[in-house]
Amino acid sequence: MKGPPGLAMRHERKLILLFCAIAAVRVFLFSASFPFFNNVDEQAHVDLVMKYARGELPRDLGHYSSEAAYYISMYGTPEFFMAPQQFPTNDFPPPIWTLPADERYRALEPTKAWWESNENHESGEPPLYYTIGGSWLNLGRVCGMTGAWLLYWVRFLNVFAAGTLVWIGFMAAKLVFPDRQFMHLSVPLLLAVWPQTTFYSIQSDPLSPLCFGIAYIGLVKLLKAEPPSLPLAIGTGLAFAATCLVKTTNVALLLVVGIGLIFTIRNPSEKTALRHLLLPLAALIISAAAPIAVWFAWNFHTFGDLTATGSKIEFLGWTRKPISDWWRHPIFTVSGVKEFWPELMASFWRGEFIWHGKRLASQTGDAFYWISSTLATVVAVISLCLRSTKLTGFQRESLWLAFSSFAILVFLLASLSVAFNFGLCPYPSREHPYFTSGRLLSAAAVPFFLLYAEAFDWILSRIPREWPKIILFGALVLFILVSQGVLNWPAFSSPYNWFHLNQAAHQ
Repeated sequence: MKGPPGLAMRHERKLILLFCAIAAVRVFLFSASFPFFNNVDEQAHVDLVMKYARGELPRDLGHYSSEAAYYISMYGTPEFFMAPQQFPTNDFPPPIWTLPADERYRALEPTKAWWESNENHESGEPPLYYTIGGSWLNLGRVCGMTGAWLLYWVRFLNVFAAGTLVWIGFMAAKLVFPDRQFMHLSVPLLLAVWPQTTFYSIQSDPLSPLCFGIAYIGLVKLLKAEPPSLPLAIGTGLAFAATCLVKTTNVALLLVVGIGLIFTIRNPSEKTALRHLLLPLAALIISAAAPIAVWFAWNFHTFGDLTATGSKIEFLGWTRKPISDWWRHPIFTVSGVKEFWPELMASFWRGEFIWHGKRLASQTGDAFYWISSTLATVVAVISLCLRSTKLTGFQRESLWLAFSSFAILVFLLASLSVAFNFGLCPYPSREHPYFTSGRLLSAAAVPFFLLYAEAFDWILSRIPREWPKIILFGALVLFILVSQGVLNWPAFSSPYNWFHLNQAAHQ
């Protein structure tokens, strides 16, 4: 027997808040367990956060600041890049901040000088995350935080991002599937246990799914509203702008705005005549385009190109291929697809961390991630194409937007893979000329997990009872939790992490 709708809704929201708490606690624990600085350019992002905290906007690649070089040298660990067997004692040396003052100085100065002599290749990245991170860092300083405590304070900003993302996933699922409680719970639960390691690092990627999740909800609401309201259109446009101002690659997601506009104006209802759509849609386009145009103008004025990527490409030693050479890329072969797609999807789920010189991954986990993602995507598209499914027109359009969001980013990474010669760059490289950084797909996390849960629900829709579906989904979630716990567990014992900061006084 079902209880009153209001009571069911309260229980549902309590569960979602529990999922938010699970995501927040999980991100806090793993963020605290991993020391600084990881292999996903955390050094560069910390440098930019510190520059923005002082109000220094990069005008070129620029060198690492003295402050950032000090923090990187003092609190960095070799555990990401090296194995203990590479040291004479067959173990990692003690953290520099635990050494006596004279030894600390001798160990610190050469590394600090090296970092100060190097350019920061991430300097042209959009400013939104670094502005927020710099403000958060300044708040930590006001609260009296210094040293590694201050670094972890900035990293713990991801705790709030993870918890909020779960709620956004719930809102998206409830909007598209108002009468399907399985979707209301499964989408936020997948986001709560999503083991993407960017959330355990100081970098801009954790903001991407947050901003685009809000943009996606706004776009779906515009599809449903009759007529669309002006504040909703402006808010949606600003959310798209924020998505682009977090990560350069997210600019490709502006194509989703175009798809959404096509859906909106294709079949206007009698209540929503085409003339009533023009003002909200114009407001959406202007509110999205104006902040991005300002950013482009700043980039062109300071870096010499609209997206400020030219200097980074030159720094990394990449060169552009003529279009006639693109078709020779191995991605157009079966073996190339088998190398590109599984690694891309596996890293979308579990991230790209290296630990003790080896990728933090398992064959079983990676196989599950890429195979289940492939099946879910194919099944979701089939269910959208079949008219026999019980999806409304609004739900089909919403899910097509979700699929388009993810597919556009995959297509972008495939295009970047074929467009460049990578020279001596270690990643991507001549031997492995593929962009397989799944974190660059993370902006579309909410739409992707909406598709993933819908495919799961559709496959099991012929089961008359609900409990087998719940057990199977619970097993899936348990597998994700256990596998990421097993992989990340060794980091808890690192003498360089947050749990060991009280071992010695440090500056």
